[in-house]
Amino acid sequence: MISENTNVPSPGAKIAINKGILTVPDNPVIPFIEGDGTGSDIWRAAVRVLDAAVAKAYSNSKKIAWLEVYAGEKSFNMGLGWLPEETLAAFREYLVGIKGPLTTPIGGGITSLNVALRQQLDLYVCLRPVRYVTGVPSPVKRPELVDMVIFRENTEDIYAGIEWADGTPEARKVIAFLQQEMGVKKIRFPETSGIGVKPVSREGSERLIEAAIEYALKQGRKSVTLVHKGNIMKFTEGAFKSWGYALAATKYRDRTVSQRETWVLDNKEKDSSLSNEDLARAIEPGFDNMTPNQKDGVLSEVAVTLELWPTHGDGKWKNMLLIKDSIADITLQQTITRADEFDVLATTNLNGDYLSDAIAAQVGGIGIAPGGNINYRTGHAIFEATHGTAPKYANLDKVNPGSVILSGVMMLEYLGWNEAAELINTALDRTIGQRKVTYDFARLMRAENVAGVQEVKCSEFADELIKNM
Repeated sequence: MISENTNVPSPGAKIAINKGILTVPDNPVIPFIEGDGTGSDIWRAAVRVLDAAVAKAYSNSKKIAWLEVYAGEKSFNMGLGWLPEETLAAFREYLVGIKGPLTTPIGGGITSLNVALRQQLDLYVCLRPVRYVTGVPSPVKRPELVDMVIFRENTEDIYAGIEWADGTPEARKVIAFLQQEMGVKKIRFPETSGIGVKPVSREGSERLIEAAIEYALKQGRKSVTLVHKGNIMKFTEGAFKSWGYALAATKYRDRTVSQRETWVLDNKEKDSSLSNEDLARAIEPGFDNMTPNQKDGVLSEVAVTLELWPTHGDGKWKNMLLIKDSIADITLQQTITRADEFDVLATTNLNGDYLSDAIAAQVGGIGIAPGGNINYRTGHAIFEATHGTAPKYANLDKVNPGSVILSGVMMLEYLGWNEAAELINTALDRTIGQRKVTYDFARLMRAENVAGVQEVKCSEFADELIKNM
């Protein structure tokens, strides 16, 4: 429980969850962290936009009761430490919150406040929707093709922080164990190597992929792509892919189809006379050069797929959610060259970090990229600006507040307040279409010789959004 000294707004009520469904009062208490650096500027702008949208959408019958909690540099300077237990307790008790960018402490202790919040609250999904807003400057030719939702695993992989510095007794001990007990011979320079361990679990992978599939089914999306580096890391990244396919083929069998299954079904529909061997050759061009065991594996796959004919055959699979996979490095390339082929993406932690920022760059950069950290089972969620603190711009009323505003839109959607969320999305499209933008977009628009650009301050951008609701 949070302390009695915490200044809880009144009136305000708690959000609850029952059997995975949120119960949201008309005056929910929402904890917020203002953020460091430019955090105060963008939060002042964002909260006005969020409040205005809620008031307009529901004729003042609903209102968020904002509860300020502290973390980062502001908290440290107040003598509360970098991440007070009071802050964690507030997020635990009130379920849903929002935050600005936070400074990462230097010199030991917490390596990242963002990672600490995710791990302490077990916010296993990092949700990053990325869509193009007409008029936003972009470095690519067809940014309008970008409409993707990234589900990044948030608690495992190298972000678990299991590592030892080179030359330390701990590193030497781990290296000695690997060499002497496990027979590892691939450590090229053992005397000067730092060592890290990368955990990727079945449970962690399945709950992330389950969330991605559930989202795709509910939102009427076309596909879920499992992004991995399983060609190199077979028992972590490769397992992530395999667990994902297995989950889809069991829990969601009647609503999903794998890409390889579509190849078999499509070929059989086009030519019913094809034998199982013919179908195997179609999905594995090197089939005739395989070993007998390899051939048996492919033939078994074909046979199992054909057993789906009553539920998936005769074109039924075309209306199902497609489950496919893609190697991480190829994905980074093809989300640029074939953006319209990607819809929902489920990724391990590090791959998702790279991918979300790279895709965001196509639609204007992380300055307007929203993010959410969610545990769909407990209901806990913290929505956040995805960019850094930019301290040199602090208190200048200059930076783009789009990231935290759009994170607020995600929060409203999570609460089920879709009417308020849509007001902000529409206002954003209109405001950028009118070329009333902050300095970052103004600079890029002028570089592209866009006429009629009106550069506005952070607070003025919020004013324009409210006018355009």
